[in-house]
Amino acid sequence: MPNFRLLSVHAHPDDESSKGAATLAHYASLGVEILVVTCTGGERGDLLNPALDRPEVRADLPAIRRREMAEAARILGVRQHFLGFPDSGLPANGEELPQDCFATRPLTEVTAALVRQFREFRPHVVLTYDETGGYPHPDHLRTHEVTLAALAAAPVANQFPEAGTPWQPSKLYYHARLSRAWFQTLHEAILASGRDSAMGEVLVELPPEPPHPITTKIHCPEHFATRDRALRAHATQSDPAHPFFAHPRDLEREVWPTEDYHLAWSTVPTTIPESDLFAGLRD
Repeated sequence: MPNFRLLSVHAHPDDESSKGAATLAHYASLGVEILVVTCTGGERGDLLNPALDRPEVRADLPAIRRREMAEAARILGVRQHFLGFPDSGLPANGEELPQDCFATRPLTEVTAALVRQFREFRPHVVLTYDETGGYPHPDHLRTHEVTLAALAAAPVANQFPEAGTPWQPSKLYYHARLSRAWFQTLHEAILASGRDSAMGEVLVELPPEPPHPITTKIHCPEHFATRDRALRAHATQSDPAHPFFAHPRDLEREVWPTEDYHLAWSTVPTTIPESDLFAGLRD
């Protein structure tokens, strides 16, 4: 698939590996040029791996997260760019956001930074979160908002003229990965195979299904191992005991061999359902 370009916009390091990573590896293997834009450094994120929850790791967390991101990008075969905004963290109810973090910076400032990436990289397809953020983290919600603002501004010459030559992406998709339906299907398949499932505890905590239907399924089971390696590269963010790592991969390939998306916007005609993010562009 020469000359096609895909841009995936995420809030933190590790998001690209937990959402759509097998898709990125799939298209990278076909020669698609891929850029992951990470809006923040993830420096206020939790240390989810108990084995690494040590003072020296916490003291060096911003640098560690960058090294982890570089290794994950290498594994997936993609380019990666940090927008450079401070992580907002996940404040408790009633707690204010940190001053000057990504979620509170002026929208024009953060949009201008992303518009520059749109115009320099010139993607045909853009991936990001829907309006729920996947979950209500302030940086995920802001990532959706900023991506839509940049998508609207990137083709307009008199908006952010300092950010480069206008460019019009052709398609925008929202992630539908790791949905309740995915966990439920894996849970039932594991139990039916006579094995114990750790998915039940996850299902209790999951929000309802996302607000948009799945329109596009990318068949990529041969890249699930690459996805797992990329996620494990984010060692401070990946708890080896999490149920995600416990389910049998052969069973996942059998019952849910795709990563799923919602086509939110397109300038080219296409037929739903799709099996290719570049459907409508090949001609």
